Amino acid sequence: MSIEIKTPTFPESVADGTVATWHKQPGEACATDELIVDIETDKVVLEVVAPSDGVIKEIIKGEGDTVLSEEVLAIFEAGAAASAAPAASAPAEAAAPAASGSTDADKVGPAARKLIEENGLDVNQIPGTGKNGGITKEDVVNFMKNKPAAAPAAPVKVDNAAALNIVSGERVEKRVPMTRLRATIAKRLVDAQQNAAMLTTYNEVNMKPIMELRKQYKDLFEKTHNGTRLGFMSFFVKAATEALKRFPAVNASIDGNDMVYHGYQDIGVAVSTERGLMVPVLRDTDAMTLADVESTIADFGKRGRDGKLGLDDMQGGTFTITNGGVFGSLMSTPILNPPQTAIMGMHKIQERPMAVNGQVEILPMMYLALSYDHRMIDGKEAVQFLVTIKDLLEDPARMLLEV
Repeated sequence: MSIEIKTPTFPESVADGTVATWHKQPGEACATDELIVDIETDKVVLEVVAPSDGVIKEIIKGEGDTVLSEEVLAIFEAGAAASAAPAASAPAEAAAPAASGSTDADKVGPAARKLIEENGLDVNQIPGTGKNGGITKEDVVNFMKNKPAAAPAAPVKVDNAAALNIVSGERVEKRVPMTRLRATIAKRLVDAQQNAAMLTTYNEVNMKPIMELRKQYKDLFEKTHNGTRLGFMSFFVKAATEALKRFPAVNASIDGNDMVYHGYQDIGVAVSTERGLMVPVLRDTDAMTLADVESTIADFGKRGRDGKLGLDDMQGGTFTITNGGVFGSLMSTPILNPPQTAIMGMHKIQERPMAVNGQVEILPMMYLALSYDHRMIDGKEAVQFLVTIKDLLEDPARMLLEV
């Protein structure tokens, strides 16, 4: 029975997508729910799986083609695995005698090959579980998990240079098309700068009270909350939540000529992934505990690295926090995430000599940056908002007492 494989139904905010990678080719057997093709949209990569056991009869949309919602991608022959076996037997027989002299590329799928090249892996060390001993994307992922030392940073450069036949001193260029997600990020950042009256104010916070509190309770916290680790982000999220309640304009958004005030706090947390920057949203942070925040952020990070963040995870948000400090940034100017009116940037904790009660002390300090839309927020509100966060973090008990 022939079945049309279609693109998923896109939400209203996504106009179209691009066929990223075909994991199965015509004639290849597919199991139920096995990944067939990736569709890249402006926000996430959607996976299309096999509806049942069978084979792909015909691919209609090739890699790089633009597709609309519910558009036909391929024709799938359900239950055709058995009938396809005789046809597949010929390649299998041909592969057997040629196994000793065949190239490694012959048994590596496109998605697996891309991962191998990106991580500088030796294809001969990866056991294949696919058809006729072929190496699948899952084989490569499992290999990297089990042998993390197999892909050190330095050999990657050497392997890539060898693969490109680079001669010492040769000037090499490589042109790679920008992904839809990267292009969308670029467009939104440019639009934010062009369409908003963006201004940034800075302050600094003494992280010693938070660091001492974390050091004192981190083991008990992790034991009490089933392995959830106590980090710094949860304190910043809770401090921002309290400050947002006191300064509603910072929690608002602009819709045309209307200013929209939100009676809730949904805070987006920027997550860096291989595909680009994503901003999943913590919902109703006022009702979340520190453990809820930490566990949800950890889940966002894991799913972001695995490419499993969905559209629902990133829609909405009334305020955004980005942490460049994890990469060593000492100070930066974050760009607004429209239609939000403000974004806060965290930075590296740096020990510096500070004057305290007439004495010089070495304290762990962090610069905070608040970029805001001056059309909606006055400078006074922006400064007071950042000072509120500073005060709450330097005296964590104030968050519990709400004073």
